[in-house]
Amino acid sequence: MDRWVRPIGRGWVVEGAVPGPDVDEFAEPEAVTKALAAAEGDTLLAAQHPARTPAALAAGLDVEAALPEARATLERLLTGHYRPETGFVAAYRIGETIAGVLCLVDVRELTSAGAHVKHTEEVYPEVVAERAAVLDGLGCATSAALLVPVGDGAELTAAVKEAVGAADPDVSTVDRAGLSHELWVVRPGELQERLLEAASASDLLVADGNHRVAAAAGSGQLLALITAGSQLEIRAINRVLLGTGHSAESLFAAWQEAGLDVAWSDDSTPPSCPGTAVVLAGSRVLSVRLPATDPLVIDHEVVEQTLLGSALGLDPDGPHVRPLLPGSPVPPDADAVVQLAPVPFETVQAVHAAGRRMPRKATYFTPKPRGGLVLARWYCADRY
Repeated sequence: MDRWVRPIGRGWVVEGAVPGPDVDEFAEPEAVTKALAAAEGDTLLAAQHPARTPAALAAGLDVEAALPEARATLERLLTGHYRPETGFVAAYRIGETIAGVLCLVDVRELTSAGAHVKHTEEVYPEVVAERAAVLDGLGCATSAALLVPVGDGAELTAAVKEAVGAADPDVSTVDRAGLSHELWVVRPGELQERLLEAASASDLLVADGNHRVAAAAGSGQLLALITAGSQLEIRAINRVLLGTGHSAESLFAAWQEAGLDVAWSDDSTPPSCPGTAVVLAGSRVLSVRLPATDPLVIDHEVVEQTLLGSALGLDPDGPHVRPLLPGSPVPPDADAVVQLAPVPFETVQAVHAAGRRMPRKATYFTPKPRGGLVLARWYCADRY
Protein backbone atom coordinates (compact mmCIF):
# COMPACT_ATOMS: atom_id res chain seq x y z
CA MET A 1 0.00 0.00 0.00
CA ASP A 2 1.18 3.52 -0.79
CA ARG A 3 2.24 4.90 2.59
CA TRP A 4 1.77 8.59 1.83
CA VAL A 5 -1.29 8.30 4.08
CA ARG A 6 -0.35 6.70 7.37
CA PRO A 7 -1.15 6.34 11.07
CA ILE A 8 -0.33 8.91 13.73
CA GLY A 9 2.89 7.52 15.17
CA ARG A 10 2.55 9.28 18.49
CA GLY A 11 -0.39 11.39 19.51
CA TRP A 12 -2.97 12.24 22.13
CA VAL A 13 -6.76 11.99 22.29
CA VAL A 14 -8.74 14.45 24.38
CA GLU A 15 -10.53 13.22 27.49
CA GLY A 16 -13.66 15.26 27.95
CA ALA A 17 -13.79 18.71 26.40
CA VAL A 18 -10.97 20.55 24.65
CA PRO A 19 -9.62 22.93 27.32
CA GLY A 20 -10.43 26.57 26.63
CA PRO A 21 -12.78 28.70 24.57
CA ASP A 22 -14.72 27.21 21.68
CA VAL A 23 -12.76 29.12 19.05
CA ASP A 24 -10.90 27.30 16.30
CA GLU A 25 -7.17 27.78 15.94
CA PHE A 26 -7.67 29.35 12.52
CA ALA A 27 -10.43 31.81 13.35
CA GLU A 28 -9.93 35.48 12.55
CA PRO A 29 -7.08 37.00 14.63
CA GLU A 30 -9.43 39.45 16.34
CA ALA A 31 -11.71 36.61 17.46
CA VAL A 32 -8.75 34.67 18.84
CA THR A 33 -7.42 37.67 20.77
CA LYS A 34 -10.86 38.40 22.22
CA ALA A 35 -11.38 34.78 23.27
CA LEU A 36 -7.97 34.59 24.94
CA ALA A 37 -8.61 37.83 26.82
CA ALA A 38 -11.72 36.27 28.38
CA ALA A 39 -10.25 32.80 29.02
CA GLU A 40 -9.23 31.48 32.41
CA GLY A 41 -6.53 28.92 33.11
CA ASP A 42 -4.62 26.90 30.53
CA THR A 43 -6.22 26.74 27.09
CA LEU A 44 -5.23 24.99 23.89
CA LEU A 45 -5.86 28.25 22.06
CA ALA A 46 -3.07 29.90 24.06
CA ALA A 47 -0.62 27.23 22.91
CA GLN A 48 -1.78 27.63 19.32
CA HIS A 49 -1.56 31.44 19.33
CA PRO A 50 1.22 32.25 21.81
CA ALA A 51 1.69 35.85 20.68
CA ARG A 52 -2.01 36.71 21.10
CA THR A 53 -2.37 35.89 24.80
CA PRO A 54 -2.91 38.87 27.14
CA ALA A 55 0.50 38.30 28.75
CA ALA A 56 2.34 38.17 25.41
CA LEU A 57 0.57 41.26 24.12
CA ALA A 58 1.33 43.18 27.33
CA ALA A 59 5.02 42.23 27.06
CA GLY A 60 5.19 42.91 23.32
CA LEU A 61 6.35 39.36 22.55
CA ASP A 62 6.50 38.00 19.03
CA VAL A 63 5.77 34.36 18.22
CA GLU A 64 9.33 33.14 18.80
CA ALA A 65 9.61 34.88 22.17
CA ALA A 66 6.22 33.58 23.30
CA LEU A 67 6.85 29.95 22.34
CA PRO A 68 8.52 28.79 25.62
CA GLU A 69 5.35 29.57 27.58
CA ALA A 70 3.25 27.96 24.84
CA ARG A 71 5.28 24.74 25.14
CA ALA A 72 4.86 24.75 28.92
CA THR A 73 1.12 25.27 28.52
CA LEU A 74 0.88 22.40 26.06
CA GLU A 75 2.78 20.07 28.38
CA ARG A 76 0.35 20.81 31.21
CA LEU A 77 -2.61 20.24 28.91
CA LEU A 78 -1.25 16.91 27.67
CA THR A 79 -0.84 15.74 31.25
CA GLY A 80 -4.23 16.85 32.49
CA HIS A 81 -6.60 16.61 29.52
CA TYR A 82 -5.28 14.03 27.03
CA ARG A 83 -4.38 10.36 26.91
CA PRO A 84 -1.49 9.14 24.75
CA GLU A 85 -1.96 6.81 21.77
CA THR A 86 0.53 5.33 19.30
CA GLY A 87 0.21 4.02 15.75
CA PHE A 88 -3.46 4.94 15.40
CA VAL A 89 -5.93 6.63 13.08
CA ALA A 90 -9.40 7.87 13.99
CA ALA A 91 -12.67 7.19 12.22
CA TYR A 92 -14.43 10.57 12.38
CA ARG A 93 -18.11 11.34 11.93
CA ILE A 94 -19.86 14.71 11.82
CA GLY A 95 -23.63 14.54 12.17
CA GLU A 96 -25.12 11.56 10.39
CA THR A 97 -23.60 12.02 6.93
CA ILE A 98 -19.98 13.25 7.04
CA ALA A 99 -17.51 10.39 7.54
CA GLY A 100 -13.74 10.49 7.23
CA VAL A 101 -10.36 9.37 8.53
CA LEU A 102 -8.14 11.46 10.79
CA CYS A 103 -4.54 10.52 10.02
CA LEU A 104 -1.16 11.78 8.84
CA VAL A 105 -0.58 12.70 5.20
CA ASP A 106 2.78 13.08 3.46
CA VAL A 107 3.18 16.59 2.00
CA ARG A 108 6.92 16.52 1.30
CA GLU A 109 6.34 16.77 -2.45
CA LEU A 110 3.68 19.44 -2.15
CA THR A 111 5.07 21.61 -4.96
CA SER A 112 6.08 18.81 -7.33
CA ALA A 113 4.12 17.44 -10.24
CA GLY A 114 3.84 14.08 -8.50
CA ALA A 115 2.42 15.39 -5.22
CA HIS A 116 -0.64 13.58 -3.87
CA VAL A 117 -1.94 16.70 -2.08
CA LYS A 118 -2.68 19.86 -4.07
CA HIS A 119 -3.43 23.38 -2.90
CA THR A 120 -6.72 24.78 -4.14
CA GLU A 121 -6.07 28.41 -3.20
CA GLU A 122 -3.16 30.82 -3.00
CA VAL A 123 -1.79 31.52 0.49
CA TYR A 124 -0.49 34.46 2.49
CA PRO A 125 3.28 33.92 3.01
CA GLU A 126 3.32 35.73 6.35
CA VAL A 127 0.52 33.51 7.68
CA VAL A 128 2.34 30.38 6.54
CA ALA A 129 5.51 31.57 8.28
CA GLU A 130 3.67 32.09 11.58
CA ARG A 131 1.92 28.71 11.35
CA ALA A 132 5.24 26.98 10.60
CA ALA A 133 6.96 28.71 13.54
CA VAL A 134 4.25 27.56 15.97
CA LEU A 135 4.21 24.02 14.58
CA ASP A 136 8.00 23.81 14.82
CA GLY A 137 8.06 25.40 18.26
CA LEU A 138 5.37 23.15 19.75
CA GLY A 139 6.53 20.00 18.02
CA CYS A 140 2.88 19.05 17.82
CA ALA A 141 0.02 19.47 15.34
CA THR A 142 -3.09 20.61 17.19
CA SER A 143 -5.55 21.17 14.35
CA ALA A 144 -6.36 19.09 11.27
CA ALA A 145 -6.61 20.30 7.70
CA LEU A 146 -9.65 19.15 5.72
CA LEU A 147 -8.75 17.17 2.59
CA VAL A 148 -11.11 15.68 0.01
CA PRO A 149 -10.47 13.05 -2.67
CA VAL A 150 -10.34 14.19 -6.27
CA GLY A 151 -13.00 11.53 -6.95
CA ASP A 152 -16.31 11.10 -5.16
CA GLY A 153 -14.90 9.39 -2.05
CA ALA A 154 -17.78 6.92 -1.82
CA GLU A 155 -15.50 4.01 -0.92
CA LEU A 156 -13.90 6.03 1.85
CA THR A 157 -17.29 6.91 3.33
CA ALA A 158 -18.35 3.27 3.23
CA ALA A 159 -15.13 2.11 4.89
CA VAL A 160 -15.51 4.60 7.74
CA LYS A 161 -19.14 3.68 8.34
CA GLU A 162 -18.15 0.01 8.44
CA ALA A 163 -15.39 0.79 10.93
CA VAL A 164 -17.73 2.72 13.19
CA GLY A 165 -20.49 0.14 13.24
CA ALA A 166 -22.48 0.24 16.46
CA ALA A 167 -19.52 0.93 18.75
CA ASP A 168 -19.58 3.83 21.18
CA PRO A 169 -17.24 6.67 20.17
CA ASP A 170 -14.05 7.41 22.08
CA VAL A 171 -14.80 11.13 21.81
CA SER A 172 -18.18 12.80 21.40
CA THR A 173 -18.81 16.53 21.36
CA VAL A 174 -21.15 19.10 19.83
CA ASP A 175 -20.07 22.27 18.02
CA ARG A 176 -21.67 25.71 18.19
CA ALA A 177 -23.89 24.89 15.22
CA GLY A 178 -25.30 21.91 17.09
CA LEU A 179 -23.53 19.30 14.96
CA SER A 180 -22.15 16.23 16.69
CA HIS A 181 -18.47 15.33 16.24
CA GLU A 182 -17.57 11.73 17.11
CA LEU A 183 -14.37 9.77 16.67
CA TRP A 184 -13.29 6.20 17.18
CA VAL A 185 -9.62 5.34 17.77
CA VAL A 186 -8.53 2.59 15.34
CA ARG A 187 -5.31 0.86 16.35
CA PRO A 188 -3.04 -1.29 14.13
CA GLY A 189 -4.80 -4.16 12.42
CA GLU A 190 -6.90 -5.14 9.43
CA LEU A 191 -9.50 -2.44 10.02
CA GLN A 192 -6.86 0.29 10.12
CA GLU A 193 -5.34 -1.06 6.91
CA ARG A 194 -8.73 -0.84 5.14
CA LEU A 195 -9.21 2.75 6.28
CA LEU A 196 -5.73 3.80 5.14
CA GLU A 197 -6.19 2.07 1.80
CA ALA A 198 -9.50 3.87 1.21
CA ALA A 199 -8.02 7.23 2.31
CA SER A 200 -5.08 6.90 -0.09
CA ALA A 201 -7.07 5.63 -3.08
CA SER A 202 -7.14 9.08 -4.71
CA ASP A 203 -5.15 12.29 -4.82
CA LEU A 204 -6.44 14.94 -2.43
CA LEU A 205 -7.57 18.56 -2.65
CA VAL A 206 -7.24 21.00 0.24
CA ALA A 207 -10.79 21.91 1.21
CA ASP A 208 -9.82 23.81 4.35
CA GLY A 209 -6.36 24.60 5.68
CA ASN A 210 -4.23 25.71 2.72
CA HIS A 211 -2.00 27.60 5.17
CA ARG A 212 -1.78 24.58 7.47
CA VAL A 213 -0.72 22.42 4.53
CA ALA A 214 1.96 24.89 3.44
CA ALA A 215 3.24 25.24 7.01
CA ALA A 216 3.52 21.46 7.36
CA ALA A 217 5.62 21.08 4.20
CA GLY A 218 8.81 21.60 6.22
CA SER A 219 8.10 18.56 8.37
CA GLY A 220 6.63 16.48 5.57
CA GLN A 221 3.68 15.37 7.68
CA LEU A 222 0.22 16.89 7.94
CA LEU A 223 -2.53 16.05 10.41
CA ALA A 224 -5.65 15.84 8.27
CA LEU A 225 -9.24 14.68 8.12
CA ILE A 226 -9.86 13.03 4.75
CA THR A 227 -13.54 12.95 3.79
CA ALA A 228 -15.70 12.97 0.66
CA GLY A 229 -16.02 16.49 -0.75
CA SER A 230 -19.42 15.88 -2.32
CA GLN A 231 -20.94 15.65 1.16
CA LEU A 232 -19.59 19.01 2.29
CA GLU A 233 -21.20 22.39 1.81
CA ILE A 234 -19.26 25.26 0.22
CA ARG A 235 -20.20 28.74 1.38
CA ALA A 236 -19.04 31.99 -0.14
CA ILE A 237 -16.31 34.16 1.36
CA ASN A 238 -17.23 37.75 0.53
CA ARG A 239 -15.07 40.87 0.26
CA VAL A 240 -15.28 44.00 2.42
CA LEU A 241 -14.05 47.43 1.31
CA LEU A 242 -12.56 49.55 4.11
CA GLY A 243 -11.21 53.11 4.10
CA THR A 244 -11.63 53.55 0.36
CA GLY A 245 -13.72 56.71 0.58
CA HIS A 246 -16.19 55.23 -1.88
CA SER A 247 -19.92 55.70 -1.52
CA ALA A 248 -22.60 53.69 -3.29
CA GLU A 249 -22.84 56.42 -5.90
CA SER A 250 -19.10 56.57 -6.60
CA LEU A 251 -18.92 52.77 -6.86
CA PHE A 252 -21.78 52.81 -9.36
CA ALA A 253 -20.09 55.52 -11.40
CA ALA A 254 -16.67 53.83 -11.39
CA TRP A 255 -18.03 50.45 -12.42
CA GLN A 256 -20.24 51.97 -15.08
CA GLU A 257 -17.28 53.92 -16.47
CA ALA A 258 -15.29 50.67 -16.58
CA GLY A 259 -17.96 49.21 -18.87
CA LEU A 260 -19.48 46.87 -16.30
CA ASP A 261 -23.17 45.96 -16.29
CA VAL A 262 -24.19 47.57 -12.99
CA ALA A 263 -27.67 48.47 -11.74
CA TRP A 264 -29.38 49.63 -8.57
CA SER A 265 -31.38 46.93 -6.83
CA ASP A 266 -33.90 46.49 -4.02
CA ASP A 267 -32.80 42.91 -3.35
CA SER A 268 -29.87 42.51 -0.94
CA THR A 269 -29.96 38.69 -1.05
CA PRO A 270 -26.52 37.21 -1.80
CA PRO A 271 -26.27 35.56 -5.23
CA SER A 272 -26.81 31.81 -5.29
CA CYS A 273 -25.24 31.17 -8.69
CA PRO A 274 -21.93 32.44 -10.11
CA GLY A 275 -21.89 35.37 -12.49
CA THR A 276 -23.26 38.19 -10.33
CA ALA A 277 -22.05 40.26 -7.39
CA VAL A 278 -24.54 41.90 -5.01
CA VAL A 279 -22.92 44.89 -3.32
CA LEU A 280 -24.17 46.43 -0.09
CA ALA A 281 -23.01 50.04 0.29
CA GLY A 282 -24.64 51.89 3.16
CA SER A 283 -28.39 51.72 2.58
CA ARG A 284 -28.00 51.08 -1.16
CA VAL A 285 -27.71 47.83 -3.09
CA LEU A 286 -25.94 47.39 -6.41
CA SER A 287 -26.09 44.37 -8.69
CA VAL A 288 -23.10 43.82 -10.96
CA ARG A 289 -23.12 41.25 -13.74
CA LEU A 290 -19.59 39.90 -13.88
CA PRO A 291 -18.00 39.77 -17.32
CA ALA A 292 -17.68 36.29 -18.76
CA THR A 293 -14.11 34.98 -18.78
CA ASP A 294 -12.33 31.64 -18.81
CA PRO A 295 -14.71 29.15 -17.11
CA LEU A 296 -11.91 28.29 -14.69
CA VAL A 297 -11.65 31.91 -13.50
CA ILE A 298 -14.03 32.08 -10.54
CA ASP A 299 -16.07 35.12 -9.49
CA HIS A 300 -13.66 36.04 -6.71
CA GLU A 301 -10.86 36.46 -9.22
CA VAL A 302 -13.02 38.57 -11.55
CA VAL A 303 -14.07 40.79 -8.64
CA GLU A 304 -10.51 41.26 -7.40
CA GLN A 305 -9.00 41.93 -10.82
CA THR A 306 -11.80 43.87 -12.51
CA LEU A 307 -14.22 45.44 -10.02
CA LEU A 308 -11.59 46.25 -7.40
CA GLY A 309 -8.30 46.36 -9.32
CA SER A 310 -8.99 47.83 -12.76
CA ALA A 311 -12.08 49.90 -11.92
CA LEU A 312 -11.19 51.14 -8.41
CA GLY A 313 -7.39 50.87 -8.34
CA LEU A 314 -7.46 48.74 -5.18
CA ASP A 315 -4.91 46.08 -4.34
CA PRO A 316 -6.87 42.92 -3.35
CA ASP A 317 -4.06 42.10 -0.91
CA GLY A 318 -3.85 45.63 0.47
CA PRO A 319 -5.40 47.16 3.60
CA HIS A 320 -8.58 48.31 1.88
CA VAL A 321 -9.86 44.84 0.95
CA ARG A 322 -10.58 42.09 3.47
CA PRO A 323 -12.26 38.68 3.21
CA LEU A 324 -15.50 38.27 5.14
CA LEU A 325 -16.09 34.73 6.35
CA PRO A 326 -19.62 33.32 6.67
CA GLY A 327 -21.18 34.35 9.96
CA SER A 328 -18.61 37.07 10.63
CA PRO A 329 -19.97 40.55 11.44
CA VAL A 330 -19.50 43.33 8.92
CA PRO A 331 -17.04 45.93 10.28
CA PRO A 332 -18.99 49.03 11.36
CA ASP A 333 -16.73 51.27 9.27
CA ALA A 334 -17.08 49.22 6.08
CA ASP A 335 -17.62 51.17 2.85
CA ALA A 336 -19.20 48.20 1.10
CA VAL A 337 -19.60 44.43 1.14
CA VAL A 338 -19.23 42.57 -2.15
CA GLN A 339 -21.40 39.46 -1.84
CA LEU A 340 -20.50 36.51 -4.05
CA ALA A 341 -21.98 33.13 -4.89
CA PRO A 342 -20.41 29.96 -3.49
CA VAL A 343 -17.92 28.26 -5.80
CA PRO A 344 -19.43 24.95 -7.01
CA PHE A 345 -17.46 21.86 -6.00
CA GLU A 346 -17.28 20.87 -9.68
CA THR A 347 -15.46 24.13 -10.39
CA VAL A 348 -12.99 23.45 -7.57
CA GLN A 349 -12.31 20.05 -9.12
CA ALA A 350 -11.91 21.55 -12.61
CA VAL A 351 -9.47 24.21 -11.40
CA HIS A 352 -7.41 21.50 -9.72
CA ALA A 353 -7.49 19.29 -12.83
CA ALA A 354 -6.11 22.20 -14.85
CA GLY A 355 -3.22 22.66 -12.41
CA ARG A 356 -4.43 26.09 -11.29
CA ARG A 357 -5.28 27.74 -7.97
CA MET A 358 -8.12 29.97 -6.89
CA PRO A 359 -7.55 33.31 -5.12
CA ARG A 360 -6.98 33.30 -1.38
CA LYS A 361 -10.05 33.01 0.82
CA ALA A 362 -12.47 31.94 -1.92
CA THR A 363 -14.14 28.81 -0.55
CA TYR A 364 -15.50 28.00 2.89
CA PHE A 365 -16.03 24.25 3.20
CA THR A 366 -18.21 23.16 6.08
CA PRO A 367 -18.51 21.33 8.42
CA LYS A 368 -14.89 21.30 9.51
CA PRO A 369 -13.19 18.98 11.98
CA ARG A 370 -12.94 20.36 15.50
CA GLY A 371 -9.48 21.39 16.54
CA GLY A 372 -7.85 19.79 19.58
CA LEU A 373 -9.70 16.46 19.66
CA VAL A 374 -6.55 14.69 18.47
CA LEU A 375 -3.00 16.04 18.70
CA ALA A 376 -0.14 14.59 16.69
CA ARG A 377 3.58 14.76 17.41
CA TRP A 378 5.56 16.39 14.62
CA TYR A 379 8.24 13.84 13.83
CA CYS A 380 11.05 16.41 13.41
CA ALA A 381 10.73 17.52 17.03
CA ASP A 382 11.91 15.44 19.96
CA ARG A 383 10.31 17.35 22.79
CA TYR A 384 7.55 14.87 23.55
